[in-house]
Amino acid sequence: MANPRVYIETSVISYLTSRPNRDLIVAGHQQITRDWWDTRRHAFGLVASQLVVQEASAGDEEAARARLEVLATLELLAVTEESLALAQALVREGSLPQKAAQDALHIAVSVTNGLDYLLTWNCKHLANATMRSSIDRVCLQQGYEPTVICTPEELLEV
Repeated sequence: MANPRVYIETSVISYLTSRPNRDLIVAGHQQITRDWWDTRRHAFGLVASQLVVQEASAGDEEAARARLEVLATLELLAVTEESLALAQALVREGSLPQKAAQDALHIAVSVTNGLDYLLTWNCKHLANATMRSSIDRVCLQQGYEPTVICTPEELLEV
């Protein structure tokens, strides 16, 4: 059986490559991300998308270069018409607010490609238990099996 496939969202790449942060929560997330990357990533098929590349390219040039180096090792999925349509449905149905349209697109790329997990530290619009049932409902209504959205901490142990 093939390894479960994981969509790596931009926040994970950012936490993996950024300098240690003085904020204790951010520093904790960074360490968990590095631990997961070092010890667990090989148990999964890792993918990202052109959207992640676009987001990771922004900001400080040196930091962007570090993020893009990691992304160069991953399979990149295209943003398709199918994923755009699902993202629009997620926003239209109120699963995600309009201002989170790009987050909806991360979900949609993951779901339309039949991935097992979407890995993220974005707990406002992605790994958010209060939004999960609505996201799942829209995915199912559109004919897709929902992806499990979680943080690296949730995939540390098997």
